[in-house]
Amino acid sequence: MLNSLRSRDMAYHFHSQTNPRRHELDGPLMISKGEGCYVLDELGNRYLEGMGGLWCASLGFENDRLAEVAAAQMKRLATYHTFNHRSNDPCADVVEQIAELSPIPGSRVFLVNSGSEANDTMVKLAWYYNIARGKPSKRKIISRKGAFHGSTVMGAALGGLPHMHESFNLPGLNVVYAEKPHFYKNALPGETEEAYCDRLIDELEMLIATEGADTIAAMIAEPIMGAGGVVSPPAGYFPRVREILTRNDILLLSDEVVCGFGRSGNWFGSETFGFVPDMMSIAKGLSSGYMPIAAAVIGDHIYQTIADEADRIGVFGHGFTYSGHPVTAAVAAEVLRTYREMDIPARARELGEHLFGKLRASTADHPMVGEIRGAGFLAGIELVADKPTRTPFDPARKVGALVERRCRAHGVMIRNMGDVISICPPFVMTESQVEELVDGIAAALDDASAELGK
Repeated sequence: MLNSLRSRDMAYHFHSQTNPRRHELDGPLMISKGEGCYVLDELGNRYLEGMGGLWCASLGFENDRLAEVAAAQMKRLATYHTFNHRSNDPCADVVEQIAELSPIPGSRVFLVNSGSEANDTMVKLAWYYNIARGKPSKRKIISRKGAFHGSTVMGAALGGLPHMHESFNLPGLNVVYAEKPHFYKNALPGETEEAYCDRLIDELEMLIATEGADTIAAMIAEPIMGAGGVVSPPAGYFPRVREILTRNDILLLSDEVVCGFGRSGNWFGSETFGFVPDMMSIAKGLSSGYMPIAAAVIGDHIYQTIADEADRIGVFGHGFTYSGHPVTAAVAAEVLRTYREMDIPARARELGEHLFGKLRASTADHPMVGEIRGAGFLAGIELVADKPTRTPFDPARKVGALVERRCRAHGVMIRNMGDVISICPPFVMTESQVEELVDGIAAALDDASAELGK
């Protein structure tokens, strides 16, 4: 007999991004309660959540204001759709707020349910846009090695992470990959950041020339690569990418699923790195992770072309049942009002300054720490076997996973992507909690170092 919720989960739940066989043995960590920036497991153990759950809980794990909005909307209009000229009050509210914050001129907002769906939608819109312009051969999408753009078929194909492709037998979807802009790991010996950026730009131009600009619809990129290791581009990278793509009539799609809504120190990562995209995907922070909602934000020049083509056909044949769901839209609209009241970009810069200062003071000299990087209130720690030579650990040793386990033993939650430790805390965290988080990471690094030494 299955006598606990944990055992039932082990028996019936097929988990995301998990090793199923190991899960059958170890089972899940059952999180039962949220208290501000902390979560509690079923045994009452309390953890300071340094990852915002999954890059998204910007307002922490309990918020009475949002709970009240959700309950009130559930009583008023619990569900409806936005097909065939329908809408609802919260939907109109949230799209207006998104458009007001967007850096894209004349933004139109297409609501979906996840970052994966938003990225799929941007690609479909890029194809539709080029069909409408009489350029059907422009179908290829440039992505980048190490990128993460979701788990749907198109999202996984866009991703440049091997485990998202291996054994899935994904169809050929005309995706080509530019280099990952990772100066710390990929620069040549003695190469400056400026020279490294020059090389990346030259390689992108060569890729476009080789594939043929007339076959490429768009390039998709995260301003800071999240699951690929919290990788910030070299200085000047994105403005030069923007110029090349414009010159070659290729759209630039910004995946703002992690960076959006203040995370990088501006409302959107594209603003932090100095470029204006043609479209952008948003999710996670849009509702602080409280409700499944996302969007593709589209420039007016694209919207007008697509609208004319859809008018010729008679309908725009794309959408999802829960796009613009009134309860999710109401919560997201209230989240955006909260962010604006808090001045979230300024809050991220303030907390980020404290986080990076504490990380450098407490961990930069640790022999396992190769680099501390990031922007705003988003950080990554690169773990290395040898600091002077930047030699990585043997992947088989799973050092990042060891550090993550030791962090949990010290009461803090982080996430490892291989041997990169990622930190993406809620914006409601206090400075003393930032110090508590870094102290836990520093202690975990010492534990891991001692264990590896044995």
